[in-house]
Amino acid sequence: MDIFALLPAFGGMAMTVLAFIVALSIIVAIHEYGHYIVGRWSGIHAEVFSLGFGPVLWSRMDRRGTKWQVAALPFGGYVRFMGDSDAASGKDAEAIETMDDDTRRHSMHGAPLWARTATVAAGPLFNFVLAILIFAAVLMARGQVGDTLVVGELRDLPPPAYELSEGDEVLAVAGARVPGFDDAETFREFTDALPLENPLDYRVRRNGREQVVSGPYLYPPLIQHLAPQSAAYSVNLKVGDVITAIDGSPIVGFSQLKEAVEDGKGRPLLLDVWRDGETLQFTLVPRRVDEPQPGGGFDTHWRIGIGGGLAFDPATETPGVGTALLGGATQTWRIMEGSVSGLYHMITGAISSCNLSGPIGIAQTSGAMASQGAQSFIWFIAVLSAAIGLLNLFPIPVLDGGHLVFYAYEAVVGRPPSDGAVRILMTIGLALVLGLMTFGVTNDLFCP
Repeated sequence: MDIFALLPAFGGMAMTVLAFIVALSIIVAIHEYGHYIVGRWSGIHAEVFSLGFGPVLWSRMDRRGTKWQVAALPFGGYVRFMGDSDAASGKDAEAIETMDDDTRRHSMHGAPLWARTATVAAGPLFNFVLAILIFAAVLMARGQVGDTLVVGELRDLPPPAYELSEGDEVLAVAGARVPGFDDAETFREFTDALPLENPLDYRVRRNGREQVVSGPYLYPPLIQHLAPQSAAYSVNLKVGDVITAIDGSPIVGFSQLKEAVEDGKGRPLLLDVWRDGETLQFTLVPRRVDEPQPGGGFDTHWRIGIGGGLAFDPATETPGVGTALLGGATQTWRIMEGSVSGLYHMITGAISSCNLSGPIGIAQTSGAMASQGAQSFIWFIAVLSAAIGLLNLFPIPVLDGGHLVFYAYEAVVGRPPSDGAVRILMTIGLALVLGLMTFGVTNDLFCP
């Protein structure tokens, strides 16, 4: 049993808050541990490792003199190194002046430039590593489809009954030969050319013999993925639902649903939905969505927030560790690239600034992903970890990227910026971060 599927029973708000705290705590813990462990390896002593802010709920002192604690406000964390005046690694000038040379070497502000740089950069780096490992693990758990299309678990679809069976190797559908599943473009052309009929004839190899059996339209209007905070999610459509009609007109293919949504230009749609043997009706209004394009940039489309899939799970094989890690790294890079592109296009006005979510929107997404199962929630943690790692590299004082800019200045000039200049820049950076958070919360509250 998937324990995450039971979360809705505790109430939507409780699930949202719990999922957000769990996701953020994991990401923050990994981020701060990166700072801590690389700092320790670099000879910089950590005085406090805190998960959360505010009143301390639990703490213990380890044999190295580091206090590990959990605080009451679970919305971040920090490592305070020797010589820091605050959680943002501000310099405690008075404490630094009273240290001897050996002690100062073990402080954050007295350590060599390479040690400080490595310690600060380790936080975002650990976020990226976490994302890569999760993506790779999910890829290995899901497996990847081989060159041939073999039927795995059949989806629960409305009548009629089909003769297609698990283990069948699909050779042709409706008389058209099935191309290699690894050639995405050719496979898409093959599916686009299939007649919009149900059922279809499948030529399969079963127990070493070829035969023709009946099977469903290959890409039925089935909800296999549900986007959080989407039009479909807001009216309580669920993964596994099958849309059988739009405004009273029957459909058999996912492409028909997509066409109706895009051609409607935001017009409300009445959907007949098959769920667990009964037909329900939902009215939803498609939303304008800015989507990143493979070649860069964004296009605006009408969407309801669902993704489809094959009428059955293709049989898969477990990829090698190297292949999975490469896939994880590629996915992490795509998230980073898409985030930078999205921010640029929001700044230039090419897409709506409503694409930027604040903590409320992220919390809602956390709850929505948790309600769809453990694998979806874990995938979301990886996405959020990559995004937070990237955000921390922005060259804004108080963020890790701001500190790295200070260190780059020191490397070029031969001395660090003055304490007064750093204090002013840190104040400006804090104002920018708070302003960005306020803007995000405003979007959460007022954007459609």
